[in-house]
Amino acid sequence: MEEIVRAEGLRKTFQLSRKQQKIEHTTLKKRVAVDGLTFSAYAGEIFGLLGPNGAGKTTTLRMLSTLIHPDEGDAVLGGCSVISDPAGVRAKIGFLTSELKLEDFFTPSYLYDFFSRLHGVDEQVSRQRKAQMFERFGIDRYAETKVANLSTGMKQKLSIVIPLVHDPDIIIFDEPTNGLDVLTARVVTDYLQELRSMGKTIILSTHIFSLVERLCDRVGIIIDGQMKLCGTLAEVCGGDTIEDRFFNLYKECKGGEE
Repeated sequence: MEEIVRAEGLRKTFQLSRKQQKIEHTTLKKRVAVDGLTFSAYAGEIFGLLGPNGAGKTTTLRMLSTLIHPDEGDAVLGGCSVISDPAGVRAKIGFLTSELKLEDFFTPSYLYDFFSRLHGVDEQVSRQRKAQMFERFGIDRYAETKVANLSTGMKQKLSIVIPLVHDPDIIIFDEPTNGLDVLTARVVTDYLQELRSMGKTIILSTHIFSLVERLCDRVGIIIDGQMKLCGTLAEVCGGDTIEDRFFNLYKECKGGEE
């Protein structure tokens, strides 16, 4: 298999404010969010980062996407390093997040065209791809409607389409179905499977076991910023369900605590 993504020894710490220290009942001034994380993802596979809230999944994806800089370690995506060539990484990836905010004043059509030009996509290619994507996600009927007047579900669909305007080979998806209605969630998961069949490399974070079982070729279980298990579902589960394997591992890591 062709290795497309390689994360090696990623580490990230954050300063804690006095308010955060008080909320978390700690005197520590720093929190280690990701602690020496190493894994690979290959062409034509969906790799899942499975872990509880606060495990370091989103921080990991933000480092891979060059939104934040690792304190230690490096990651190479499509031959480009997040340390030495972040612009090269950004040209090769699409980062999909529920936190993407779209300006209310603009229309889906305008936003798609704007980000296509930003990525240097040929105008004719952009028009063809926009028509396909808008039809696929049902945005075509609202292409000239201002974002402020779109439903929540339509805004979510547009937030999924925009990061893919340049047809990236590597797609990084933070909690792909979080906050989506069941119909939109199904459209998204079906589309991710289609992208995999096209040879794309997809990395997604989730805490939903059924999503891992349905989508992922391989999975890494991350707890307290560390990779505890990584491999195919069969290798990780060892005959158990992914849910049972996760909770047993979690109790081991926490010394028997649930």
